[in-house]
Amino acid sequence: VQLVESGGGLVQPGGSLRLSCLASGFTFSSYDMSWYRQAPGKERELVAGITSAGDYTNYADSVKGRFTISRNNVKNSVYLQMISLKPEDTAVYYCNARLRTFARMYDYWGQGTQVTVSS
Repeated sequence: VQLVESGGGLVQPGGSLRLSCLASGFTFSSYDMSWYRQAPGKERELVAGITSAGDYTNYADSVKGRFTISRNNVKNSVYLQMISLKPEDTAVYYCNARLRTFARMYDYWGQGTQVTVSS
């Protein structure tokens, strides 16, 4: 199982970035996908989530209206479009795949990609 994030980097306040997460080794279309982030000295927090079919999304209040999560089940990928970035968005962003069955929960994480918002 692999989740490989890309697209992070340094951007000025007000700028935009698009993160991508490429999945392999599991049935991507069966999994709910999420983006989390962790800033220095803070706990990891949920940023956005999308259901396996892509029919429902949810967002942290701090990013509503600025971030958009989407997925492509043919390309085994999930994306996070970020606009109007703020310095407080600076964090390592992680891709997460989760599947709950009757018997157990499957939970996979990527290695993270750094997003730095600074002038």
